[in-house]
Amino acid sequence: MSQPTIEIGISEPQRRSVAEGLGRLLADTYTLYLKTHNFHWNVTGPQFQTLHLLFETHYNELALAVDLIAERIRALGFPAPGSYAAFAKLASISEAEGVPAAEEMVRQLVAGQEAVVRTARTVFPIAEEAGDQVTLDLLTQRMQIHEKNAWMLRSLIA
Repeated sequence: MSQPTIEIGISEPQRRSVAEGLGRLLADTYTLYLKTHNFHWNVTGPQFQTLHLLFETHYNELALAVDLIAERIRALGFPAPGSYAAFAKLASISEAEGVPAAEEMVRQLVAGQEAVVRTARTVFPIAEEAGDQVTLDLLTQRMQIHEKNAWMLRSLIA
C-alpha cells in the first residue's frame, strides 16, 4: 500500500532536506538529554543539590523536545532516527567518559547546549529556503531555550 501524497506547500526534496537537518538536531538533543540525565544521577560535591535539580529540569525539557523534533520529521513525511547507532552517526555531541567532577560536568553541558544551538542554526536556512515556517518556529524556540540554558550553566562556573 502506497503512502498518501503530502501536499503542504513544500516540495518533497525540500521536506527531505529539512527532515535530514532535523535528524541531526534530534540526535544532538537526544545525546544531550542522555548526558544530562547521566550527570544528574552522578553529580557529587558542594553544589550537589543545585546541580542535581538543575540537571533534572534540563533533562525533562530535553525529553519533551526530542518528541517535538521527531514528530516534526514525521509530519514532513520521513522516518525519525531513533536508535543509539543512528544518533551516534548524526550527533555532534560526544558522550561523557567516566564520571567527571561537577565543574567539568557543567562545562560539558555548556558545550552541549551550545552545540545544539549551532546545529539548529545550520537547519534554519534550509527551512527558510523551503518556506517551512513551522520548522523555523521550532528551531527558534529550541535555540532560545538552549542559549538560556548555556548562559545559566556558564553562570555556575564564572
